[in-house]
Amino acid sequence: MKMTPIALALITAAAMPVNAVYAADNRAIGYGQGTACDSLNRPLDAISFNDRYSDYDAYALSADEKRIIITFDQGYENGYTAKILDTLKEKNVSAIFFLTGDYAKKEEALVKRMIAEGHTLGNHGMTHASLPTLSHDEAVNEIMSLHEYVLNNYGYEMQYFRFPCGEYSEAALETVQKCGYKTLFWSSAYVDWKTDSQPDPAEGFKKLTEAAHPGEILLLHSVSATNAEILGNVIDNLRQQGYKV
Repeated sequence: MKMTPIALALITAAAMPVNAVYAADNRAIGYGQGTACDSLNRPLDAISFNDRYSDYDAYALSADEKRIIITFDQGYENGYTAKILDTLKEKNVSAIFFLTGDYAKKEEALVKRMIAEGHTLGNHGMTHASLPTLSHDEAVNEIMSLHEYVLNNYGYEMQYFRFPCGEYSEAALETVQKCGYKTLFWSSAYVDWKTDSQPDPAEGFKKLTEAAHPGEILLLHSVSATNAEILGNVIDNLRQQGYKV
């Protein structure tokens, strides 16, 4: 697979066998980047996550301090993804789209467009199940059944995983790694997924641009009308701040 700027921005490591034995802690942890930041505006909890879990190929910040990686969680289609893709194409931006199984099965045209326009597909779980609630075998199936579906139906091999519900455990991180994946959380996000209570566009723009920081992994949801409206201006502003997007 061609190495995209996104892939080059992230640390790589060799895959481990799926059936390896482990005894890691499986207590569920809810991820959040927190509000406290360092002098570079990087969330301290995202830094701590990298420090603690990078051995599992799990990251909340990328290694490229000059780049901001834009990611979208694709749980279902709300009519805005085409507009988002139009903006990304206009601005010459590659993003990561984390697909659920339902999305991969129902939105063939949009998924094919993502691939054709140079975006990265990520794995968000076949059923969007919280991995720490599953047995090891169930967790492997949650990951790999979607992996195989996308490979067989789109000829695309995914390599990045995002935990559904933002819930993880050490055991689940290890399972993801042993499936040959790297885990990506995020270092910036805002409440954009409530379709019946969308952020004011000016407020959304302010939050997203003021939160910019080196190595940022930005989480957005494509169901958001606000995101579809402000995305181009956000990209322009991040570039004006000196970041590659």
